[in-house]
Amino acid sequence: MTPDIHRIAVNTGGGDAPGLNAVIRAVVRSAEQHGWEVLGIKDGYNGLFEENGIVRLDRSAVRGITHLGGTIIGTTNRGDPLRWSVDNEDGSATFIDRSQEVIDTLATHEIDALIAIGGDGSLSIAQALFEKGLNVVGVPKTIDNDLAATNLTFGFLTAVETATDALDKLHSTAEAHERVMVVELMGRHAGWIAAAGGMAADGDNDIPILILFPEVPFERHRFMAAVKQKVKTYGYCSVVVSEGLRDHQGRFLSDQGLRDAFGHAQLGGVASVISTMVKDDLGLKYHYAVADYLQRSARHIASLTDVSQAYAVGQAAVELALRGKNSIMPSIVRTSNKPYRWRIGEAKLSRVANREKMMPASFITRDGFGITQRCRTYLEPLMKGEDYPPYRNGLPRYVRLKNTAVPKKLKTPFTL
Repeated sequence: MTPDIHRIAVNTGGGDAPGLNAVIRAVVRSAEQHGWEVLGIKDGYNGLFEENGIVRLDRSAVRGITHLGGTIIGTTNRGDPLRWSVDNEDGSATFIDRSQEVIDTLATHEIDALIAIGGDGSLSIAQALFEKGLNVVGVPKTIDNDLAATNLTFGFLTAVETATDALDKLHSTAEAHERVMVVELMGRHAGWIAAAGGMAADGDNDIPILILFPEVPFERHRFMAAVKQKVKTYGYCSVVVSEGLRDHQGRFLSDQGLRDAFGHAQLGGVASVISTMVKDDLGLKYHYAVADYLQRSARHIASLTDVSQAYAVGQAAVELALRGKNSIMPSIVRTSNKPYRWRIGEAKLSRVANREKMMPASFITRDGFGITQRCRTYLEPLMKGEDYPPYRNGLPRYVRLKNTAVPKKLKTPFTL
């Protein structure tokens, strides 16, 4: 029997990713076809504690947003309602559970189900809220491609497009100036984005590339020997390093000592660390670059597959809610490599929450610095086709948005 759902809410948590707006548009379009209203929660769960934090999303509000990077309703890494940080006068922090406030606010606005878009951290919050009585459907999102129970996640492919575009440009500079070029890419615990950098080198295009994966403990002497050999053979070398590179003790090479709301180390700067090592140990000319948020927010060279899958999981999330499904997530299931085919499956949030999908050992070469044919088979069919935004005067043409807040219904507004 179809449940009597009339209003759903949608939020985005964690890092932004290309394709988020495609999901939001799909949710709105699909929900309206069933006669439902959609409300957007701004900045993760934070919007539930703010006067104007819940906005109305209809067809006019999402028109043209597919070609926008980021997310029109905002996101945050610091909005865990189950472990809300409150600053004390002495500079310390106290953590409180505000999950009941989330549930009460959604009930006050007569929201029957929440579609939570996010990675393992955000979906772990969604699972915990389900266990406290909230109707939740998750949507898999992370450019790191490290979510369990799905073949890949939307956002990953566009991040790869951006990263490989940067690598292509920087490789040309490395060759022209005969230097070691170090490029830092995102990837806390999983090296999926870095692995894509290896796609530039194959049997027909023998480019000297070394990849430093989070899954492979860093050994300085082995790495230096590999760099020295590449430079001796080719005169230059490109190094792709994941931000989450660790040593044998499990310590991040770029750990800055800072933590986010989930207790994760704030990373960044490993390219500088590696470059300094190259200079100190080998005395070679070097340069480093950090792709940083360009991987996460860029939308002008989005993968066509990425956008198609993002729209599909958004539609599927609404359909799951309509069917009364709960604590579940639409997943992407690959059915064929050549030609590339996929379908939408289903996965329990409990299989996804706080679980990470690492690069399989069979995807990494024995020396730990490259990708195998099996990895190429996984990546190659995903990297075909682009979904360019409309252009005007040589620049991407993006829409301007108006977020219309819904009337406040709570008698006593919550405070941040």
